Amino acid sequence: MRPILFPLLAVTLTAFVLAGCARHSPGAFEAGYRSRVVTRSEGGVQVAAAPLSAEESRSVYGVALATKGVQPVWIEVHNGDDHSYFLLSPGLDPRFFPPSEVAETFAGAESQRTLAALDVRFGELAFHNPVAPGQTTSGFVMTHLDEGVKFVQIDLVASQRAKAFSLFTEVPGFQADYKASRVFSRDIYPQGEVVNYTEDEAFRAALEALPCCATNEDGTKNGDPLNLVVVGGLDDAFPALVRRGWAPTEEKWSGAIMKMVKSFLAGEPYVNAPVSDLYLFGRPQDLALQTARDTIHERNHLRLWLSRMRYHNKPVWIGQISRDIGIRFTTHTPTFTTHKIDPDVDEARAALTEDMAYSENLVKIGAVKGADAAPQSAPGENLTGDPYYTDGFRVVLVFDQRPTSLSGIAFFQWGTGNDGQGAIPGADR
Repeated sequence: MRPILFPLLAVTLTAFVLAGCARHSPGAFEAGYRSRVVTRSEGGVQVAAAPLSAEESRSVYGVALATKGVQPVWIEVHNGDDHSYFLLSPGLDPRFFPPSEVAETFAGAESQRTLAALDVRFGELAFHNPVAPGQTTSGFVMTHLDEGVKFVQIDLVASQRAKAFSLFTEVPGFQADYKASRVFSRDIYPQGEVVNYTEDEAFRAALEALPCCATNEDGTKNGDPLNLVVVGGLDDAFPALVRRGWAPTEEKWSGAIMKMVKSFLAGEPYVNAPVSDLYLFGRPQDLALQTARDTIHERNHLRLWLSRMRYHNKPVWIGQISRDIGIRFTTHTPTFTTHKIDPDVDEARAALTEDMAYSENLVKIGAVKGADAAPQSAPGENLTGDPYYTDGFRVVLVFDQRPTSLSGIAFFQWGTGNDGQGAIPGADR
């Protein structure tokens, strides 16, 4: 039976305490969506994209689109090719909103004149096909609302040809628990400290030499096992994660705590719920992502730390993944509550591996030795006292921009026989 009253009171009290010392409001955003566009190019075709925040969309459209769960994404296509291209809106969102539908929603019971005015306004702002040779076309596609980050897929088709661009973009107005300038910059380490591995056996040895587990802040106690390696970055790994429904976590500020209380009381999901800090390389996680279930009690979440390694010039992230299955009282956190993890952490690791196979960006899978094995008969224990059991392997997932089918995914040839390396550990659970 889950203790409910004490965690609820503790979280509520903590929320009011934090409300008086919040560092800043999460409402600030960069001026102008065009200042943060993400661009990609292939041949003579260049694309650019920027999702709008709630305040930006209100400013551009004159109505609060975000209150209806609508988020415009600005798209620009420069066509230097010799064929006309058509943008496929379902690539951005299979359930995208036509401008006329959104206009009808906001016109409501107003006059037909009001509806006509909105129809004209929204239609003028929309992206219009085709993009003729030598032309540049821009406009908005209305998608479902995302906070923090948004994966933008731009698919262009022409006669007997197609071009696809995957863009990982940030949405302002969200207080994420990471700083993009730190997380996605290679300057986090001095250039001389970064090692680029091109030989698989050397890469394997380096991964196996990493610490077994995440730790507390001063490094005196081991916590959850480091059971994940992600190879890739903004062009491949993170678009793949976002495409498969992984969302960023929110910083532990007063507003986030209040959202947790509300979700707790209502029994609702909170797709950006904060996670506690674990430590590696002397710092807390650089990035945390999660997929929520039906309530705040349950989610699958991962933490990632950027390492000093590269694999064929791709960034290498060391991670920890586990599945939350409940909330319980604890004295180990400032809020006196914590998520209880599923002790079978290998299941969460295998589930992520299988999920990423459907992302179309996963190109290679492997496994290396990590933590000591902890069987069900003698489980390990994380920093908040939850038991876990594991075979001790950490899965290695390599991503690439080019689309890869299920049959095209390769495996590292690490080891043979019964040592399990080179396979998908935990996949038979």
